[in-house]
Amino acid sequence: MNYTKKYSYKEIVKNVEKIVEEECKKPANIFGYAFWTHHILPVVKYAKLLGKKLKADQEIVELAALLHDIGVIQGDKPNHHVSGAKEAEKILKKFNYPEEKTEKIKHCIFAHRASKSIKRKTIEAKCIASADAMAHFDEIPQLFESAFIRFKLNPEEGKQWLLAKLERDWKKLIPEARKLVKDRYQAIKLIFK
Repeated sequence: MNYTKKYSYKEIVKNVEKIVEEECKKPANIFGYAFWTHHILPVVKYAKLLGKKLKADQEIVELAALLHDIGVIQGDKPNHHVSGAKEAEKILKKFNYPEEKTEKIKHCIFAHRASKSIKRKTIEAKCIASADAMAHFDEIPQLFESAFIRFKLNPEEGKQWLLAKLERDWKKLIPEARKLVKDRYQAIKLIFK
């Protein structure tokens, strides 16, 4: 008998949440467990908000948001958009997630980075890229921690790194997302002048 378990969408989300949260606890994650609470969960929140507003496929948006940084969490910061898409496919395969939807999630992960010029072909990919950036505007203390503790930058280097990152993030936001974080973006720019 060749039995393949059917998972409900809610079961898949719960399992993926558990996998990503557990990965955040491992030493390979240079950002520490706080990356789960201060980055992944805010990205999920914003992705769902944008997805609803833009009538995107909520399933794709939620799972892609949970998995968008799985590559960096597992230690591949430079190419996490590539390794993350591959890892997401492995994870989703465990739950018999449809291949067509998995491909859409992989595209969201592959295209989410502001530092790479990758065309976002779907509204879901645009939601993930924007949600990723929006989370940074909410979590400035985590960016400071990265600049000064993890990357060991001096104050001027840290300031320049943070401003460059936020400027890249601002540029990748879709108009609907810009409206939601415009005040924070302007306040941060003002503080750093």
